[in-house]
Amino acid sequence: MGVSSFGGFKPTARIYKLTLLMAALATLCFTMWLASSLLGVGYGHGMPFAGIFGGTREATLELGRMPPARVSFDPPAPGERVNGAIVVLVRNSELHGLRSSMRMFEDRFNRRYKYPYVLLNDEPFTEEFRDGIAAITTNEVRFGVLNSTMWGYSPGVTAAAAQAKLEENKGRYLYGGSLSYRFMCRFQSGMFFNHPLVRDLDWYWRLEPDVKYFCDIDYDPFVYMRDKGLKYGFTIAPRENGKTVETLWFHTREWIKANQQLLPDRSLANWVMGTDGHYNMCHFWSNFEIVDLSLYRSEAYASYFEHLDRTGGFFYERWGDAPVHSIAAALLLNKSQIHWFEDIGYEHPGNMHCPRDEAMHSRCICDADRSYTYRSACQSRFAKVSNMRRDRLLELIGQSEYEYTSLAASLAGAAPP
Repeated sequence: MGVSSFGGFKPTARIYKLTLLMAALATLCFTMWLASSLLGVGYGHGMPFAGIFGGTREATLELGRMPPARVSFDPPAPGERVNGAIVVLVRNSELHGLRSSMRMFEDRFNRRYKYPYVLLNDEPFTEEFRDGIAAITTNEVRFGVLNSTMWGYSPGVTAAAAQAKLEENKGRYLYGGSLSYRFMCRFQSGMFFNHPLVRDLDWYWRLEPDVKYFCDIDYDPFVYMRDKGLKYGFTIAPRENGKTVETLWFHTREWIKANQQLLPDRSLANWVMGTDGHYNMCHFWSNFEIVDLSLYRSEAYASYFEHLDRTGGFFYERWGDAPVHSIAAALLLNKSQIHWFEDIGYEHPGNMHCPRDEAMHSRCICDADRSYTYRSACQSRFAKVSNMRRDRLLELIGQSEYEYTSLAASLAGAAPP
């Protein structure tokens, strides 16, 4: 069969075959472009933020600055979402650590459940940071900056007084001399849930750089907590370093005595307090927590935080947000409102949790024998204790009153440096 003639021009067989090949390649490229469009993979810049919340937002969706390093085409998991987000406090220098955390978090959970991220920083995010985050997720991301009120000193605390205490404590414990760590603890204890990008959320899940998620999470913990009436979820419960919170329980006792009407009839107070009326240093490690934000926005929690903030302890000592959150949760919630996510394998530098349940092994990549949680005295205590009546709590506070007399006198006579 000969080669066809076109307008008097008769191409050679080689040119004819090359023409057919180029036409086939063009058709293939068009087909691939059409398929990607139908699957929703787009790289446009400056797309408006719109998501599960509805309405308009102060921020824009920061996607599309560069093609994602990896795109999951998993369809959204069926079912209702809550009004929640994944909230991260992070520095520009922690980009690689956060990308690592988000990659695991996306693979294990959020590639299917599609919750937005809220990233907060005490300084503006760099272009490099925004691009790096855009490449790791196709979910919605909001970037926010903290103002001087949220990232600043407690009332009555001066820079000079705080610096003197930093010098005194810098060799006593980890972050003893760090001012930024104290700003962070104060912000996480009583400020983050009122940030403009967080204040309209009902739920939040805290994520940090350089953490690991070991197990597939094939359900929505937010929805699980809502449906079960849970308010606070955790994975790891260690003891606090007592040197960092030397007067925290004293000031907590003072708040309890002055605000008895804000306490529930029954609470999990005896998880953080022994029968001697003292703080036992147990706390939920708040680098992972899933919380119904009505807890932190309650009248009782606001009163407790403001009381602590006025004492200056976030700066004169090193009160962490973990013991503050934990004491408040134990005083204001009962055991049925607090949940240990034993099935969520998780590691933060220093401690890790890996489920023992054999049914979980096929969904996890961790060694349960290395799990800190099954050796933790505070974790064991959580499993054993039951609720405490308010009158019993007040009784134990009263019985131990004399032991705090000298501390009260020294605090009353001590002036900030």
